[in-house]
Amino acid sequence: MKNILLLGSGGRECALAWKLCQSHLCGTFYIAPGNAGTSEYGVNLPISYNDFEAIKQACIDYKIDILIPGPEDPLVAGIYDFFKNDPKLKHIIVAGPSKEGAQLEGSKAFSKKFMARHNIPTAAYKEFTAESFEQGVAYIKRSQMPIVLKADGLAAGKGVVIAQTITEAVQAFRAMVMDKQFGKSSEKVVIEQFLDGIELSVFVLTDGWNYVILPEAKDYKRIGEGDKGPNTGGMGAISPVPFADDKFMQKVTERIIQPTIKGLKDENIIYQGFIFFGLIKVHGEPYVIEYNCRMGDPETEVVIPRLENDLVELILKMHEGKLNEVTVQHSSRAAGAVMLVSEGYPGDYPKGRIMTGFDKVKGSMVFHAGTAIQNSKFKIQKKKISYLMEAGS
Repeated sequence: MKNILLLGSGGRECALAWKLCQSHLCGTFYIAPGNAGTSEYGVNLPISYNDFEAIKQACIDYKIDILIPGPEDPLVAGIYDFFKNDPKLKHIIVAGPSKEGAQLEGSKAFSKKFMARHNIPTAAYKEFTAESFEQGVAYIKRSQMPIVLKADGLAAGKGVVIAQTITEAVQAFRAMVMDKQFGKSSEKVVIEQFLDGIELSVFVLTDGWNYVILPEAKDYKRIGEGDKGPNTGGMGAISPVPFADDKFMQKVTERIIQPTIKGLKDENIIYQGFIFFGLIKVHGEPYVIEYNCRMGDPETEVVIPRLENDLVELILKMHEGKLNEVTVQHSSRAAGAVMLVSEGYPGDYPKGRIMTGFDKVKGSMVFHAGTAIQNSKFKIQKKKISYLMEAGS
């Protein structure tokens, strides 16, 4: 039996908690800080997932065997290295990459250079800083519109602009790199070709040498009917993805997943954990839009229900470097996630609404994000519902 600490408080962590606690290998299960939903599966700890010292103490106090960081922030900040360099923590399994490996998500420029070195298909790009501002403007002016501008570092999902005109692109570029719109995250900006296609997300768990492919998913960002509202962190997701047939997924495996794993190994980058491939299908061919160094949200809410394997067993095989011994089973059923949010989201919206009726949900799983228990009632900002249905229905 393994004592487990899961970091995070979103819908992704609620879905992971639901899965992890089902394992016969799961001992005492903790979530930091968790939410109202995760409290159904384990013990919530009032600890920030970015407070490494508090996490260390919790791991010592509760005799943690496995640490699973849900969000990207602690991974990019180097929680793996923090654990492995501490004599009191180094025995703990960390299901996540080293700080260098997390740069696949933490730095757009790093990931682009990595893909170039290993011939992984992605959009053409250039990177610029304040010192090369004029060259960046010149690059924009000779580029075909639309064009994509990305803050190099983490920007809470807000650091990407798809500019339709040269004027819009130059304004966005100036705001990022000269006006420091995202602070240090936009000290460097990647400007890349716009790829016109349909997006999907593919996930693997790797031990650094071998990997297993988890169920794929497609999320939907815009709020409201017809995808006409503003972008959000994700208003829903589906799995499987209808257009990700066997032929396409074979291309993804051969051209993207295998070269990525081999590239990490060849460059001696320590990576034991999840890799999220943000892909786009253009004229039948896969391209990488971005890497993430963790599972996605809201995609996890449909991926995890379709994973039939024991997740704790997979993580132990990852730690042992034996994922080549594992066959991952995907459910034949389809999963869909639907978000319930307060009016006005993602702008200014009322918070602290009391929600009831959870006991009336039948045939679905309720995953929480941004919820808290107050006076034995759920206080909610965003609630996520995921459900399974027979494929084709």
